[in-house]
Amino acid sequence: MIVKMNFLSITGPKDDIERMAEQYLSKYEIQLENALTELKTVQNLRPYTDKNPYDEVLKQAKEYLPQDLKTSRTFPDMTVTEAIDLLKKAEKELEDLQEKKAKLLEKQEKCRDSQNKIVPFQEIPYDIHELLGFHHVKYRFGRISREYFEKFERYVYDTLDTIFYKCQCDDSYVWGVYFVPASFAEKIDAVYASMHFEHFFMPDEYVGTPKDALKKLKEGLESLDKELAAVEQEMNRVVADHGDQLAAACDLLEYRRETFEIRKYAAITKEKNQVFYILCGWMPEEQADAFQAEIEQDEKIFVVVEDDHDNVFSSPPTKLKNPKLFRPFEMYIKMYGLPAYNEMDPTIFVALTYSFIFGAMFGDVGQGLVLLIGGAVLYKLKGMDLAAIVSCAGIFSTLFGFMYGSFFGFEDTVIHHIWLSPKEAMMTLPIIGQMNTVFVVAVVFGMFMILTAMVLHIRVSIRNKDAEGWFDQNGVAGFIFYGALAVVLFMVMSGHVLPAGIVLGVVFGIPLLAMFFKEPLTAMLEKKGKGIEGGVGMYLVQSFFEMFEVLLSFFSNTLSFVRVGAFAVSHAAMMEVVLMLAGFEGGSGNWLVIILGNIFVCAMEGLIVGIQVLRLQYYELFSRYYKGTGQEFVPYKMKKAKEA
Repeated sequence: MIVKMNFLSITGPKDDIERMAEQYLSKYEIQLENALTELKTVQNLRPYTDKNPYDEVLKQAKEYLPQDLKTSRTFPDMTVTEAIDLLKKAEKELEDLQEKKAKLLEKQEKCRDSQNKIVPFQEIPYDIHELLGFHHVKYRFGRISREYFEKFERYVYDTLDTIFYKCQCDDSYVWGVYFVPASFAEKIDAVYASMHFEHFFMPDEYVGTPKDALKKLKEGLESLDKELAAVEQEMNRVVADHGDQLAAACDLLEYRRETFEIRKYAAITKEKNQVFYILCGWMPEEQADAFQAEIEQDEKIFVVVEDDHDNVFSSPPTKLKNPKLFRPFEMYIKMYGLPAYNEMDPTIFVALTYSFIFGAMFGDVGQGLVLLIGGAVLYKLKGMDLAAIVSCAGIFSTLFGFMYGSFFGFEDTVIHHIWLSPKEAMMTLPIIGQMNTVFVVAVVFGMFMILTAMVLHIRVSIRNKDAEGWFDQNGVAGFIFYGALAVVLFMVMSGHVLPAGIVLGVVFGIPLLAMFFKEPLTAMLEKKGKGIEGGVGMYLVQSFFEMFEVLLSFFSNTLSFVRVGAFAVSHAAMMEVVLMLAGFEGGSGNWLVIILGNIFVCAMEGLIVGIQVLRLQYYELFSRYYKGTGQEFVPYKMKKAKEA
């Protein structure tokens, strides 16, 4: 069912909004709407422009306090001022340590950068400092892609006055250093550049070979790591001394920050030198009544409940409330689209019909029990809605298994059928002749389901005073036409005499004419005075093809339910194949094949049947009575303050 909603306007002194939200709104579910949008007709409204005073304090606290700082203790007497003072004091104590840590991190980064630059050249057996002191010979450290280096080495290298000392190599690059006479440096640099040589600048603060430099850099990094660890240890000590208080202060300010954020939904207005806030939103009716009863003695809060939803700019949101047994089926409803507030909630109808049709298509006592127990266990352990749906479907699979006499594929062997055997039951119909009984029953059941869907549509139309529901193909006109067609078919197939032709003409003709002239008749009933758009000729042509589509949809939707009987027969046929493969024609056979075959059929056919039943719900039934254009109820979540 859809929970009834009330639209509330909450008003009070501007500075009292946080107290109201903390003391009252935190206990209830309310979907807040933008008050400026909802109160367009109210004069002299303006938005809150106050900056959240807790943002900056919390932002700074996150920079110097550990991210995982938590506490289980509560400090009910701590005020906002005390919390801010506590955080600022800790910030001041940690400021020097934070600055020292930043400098050490900068040195560490620089040291690692130098290390990364030297590593590819560590095989050079020369003093880097001496290389950097050359005057008449220029040098360039860098790398070149392996592809270009091979071309350079093969076609260019021998023609240049240069020496390339190769260092580290991998699959992509060759690192090295080349030397050139200073007088030819510009020309040869251009050649190297054309081969995409990437120039690296080596640090000049180290003496000795690259290996010596790397050793010193490693020692320096180790020393920096120790200093950083000492600084962090000191910072942790400072935090640990007041850890619980600091965590509680952060929690309190975070709560206050979230409470302050409620202002973005509010509007403010001024009256007689007093400034008031106005909050608007949707609240479930029961909670709205409880909220009003609670604030009755609070002189600072005034609430107005708008009974007529037509006076509200926003549409009421949808919140579903169903018995626990049917709640998992809300998943299917949400997949299609939540019902609008003025629609019906089809959850219970879907739950019953889905499980029933699934059982009819997949009737087997043994496999049904597997679905029932397996789905129930999985739902209990994982809380999966789909598992609960499978479990409910397994109940009806088991019941229909008794009706069909099927137990893990053994037909009328372990148990005898109560109703019929799907593969063997046949009946003779006039005109058609011999036909499988389950096919006939499936079509009859399909017609009943389509008529039921029409009744649901008519019910919603009457409740919403929608005149189109009288003349729509799924309304009263469609119900009379399709119902009369079902009755005539039943009379023909059962051998009864049909009514007189004039009676049939009236029964079929009037509903068809009502559907044909649906638009002008609806306009007339609603007294809109709306004429036929596009002219009479165009309307007649358009209505003719629409009527053809309507009749075709009645036919196709009815035949779609044949699949219910088809899958009941195919299940018996598939299990018969499994028994043949296991060699059970003679009364005994391979039980391993039976087990594996049951697992395969249960998994594959269960999945296919589940999809087919959902298709019947969406296309053959939902299309007749359900739109699913609702918006989900999203309550404003406000963090509750920790209690002492």
